[in-house]
Amino acid sequence: MRRIAAFLLALSFCGATNAQSPDTGTGQTEGEAVPVYPVTVFPPSPESEDKEQRGERVVAGLSQDSVGITARYDRMDILIYGAIKREAPIPSGSLDVIVTVEAPSRPLTIWRKERKAGIWINSEKVEIGAAPGFYAVASSAPLDEILQPDWDRRYRISLPLALRAYAGQIAVKDAVPFTEALIRIRESNGLYRLDEGAVKLVDQTLFRADVRLPANLIEGDYKTRIFLLRDGKVIDVYRAPIEVRKVGLERWLYRLAFDQPLVYGLMSLAVAVFAGWGASAAFRKLRRV
Repeated sequence: MRRIAAFLLALSFCGATNAQSPDTGTGQTEGEAVPVYPVTVFPPSPESEDKEQRGERVVAGLSQDSVGITARYDRMDILIYGAIKREAPIPSGSLDVIVTVEAPSRPLTIWRKERKAGIWINSEKVEIGAAPGFYAVASSAPLDEILQPDWDRRYRISLPLALRAYAGQIAVKDAVPFTEALIRIRESNGLYRLDEGAVKLVDQTLFRADVRLPANLIEGDYKTRIFLLRDGKVIDVYRAPIEVRKVGLERWLYRLAFDQPLVYGLMSLAVAVFAGWGASAAFRKLRRV
């Protein structure tokens, strides 16, 4: 009898619950989707496709994925090599490869100097949201012949597009001369480089490229990108990191200056006092001789 009474009680409770209809005041009924945020639809890219469905894709490697900055570091060449993997015969059309190596980006301000009253002073400025400290582009052919502008804007491959958006309001009429001047200065210093024809492509299957890193490297995680193009369109992208760090005594002094500036300052003062005393003692000894 207790089991029958409990069963009847459960049935009556479920019926009362189903008989009630929710009234939230929103005018929505059960089963309607509630909009949360608008969905942004991006154009299709080769990275969003299944790799098994691609006709061609890049398999690549680097001669080394880390660089140690020491007092003897001058410059270094990194070999980037790879092959094109296919599951079908080589399709028709022009095949090309583009390799980029990019240093960490930082915001900066570009000033224009003007001469007033015989003195060169800063007049106008343009603030860049982010610009890489080093950027190298190597390609198997001239860039304007193998890369369509739409794909260049999508992946920011060429040197002008490596600079990110302007920061803040632009106070000048034309900001293009400022960015062109920045690219020109960094090209002259070896920090921005375009090497057309530096990628060697063999039988549309194997490729290699040598990228030279400058002597004045900054620490950070560098990004290597390898673009595979067919008829001017990017069909695959391969990415690999390069870790650049100070090592040895240089890294210890660098971390000490930032982590314990007081100790670093006292140590620098002690070294200066000792060097001055040593030089003075050496000169006194030379005078006696």
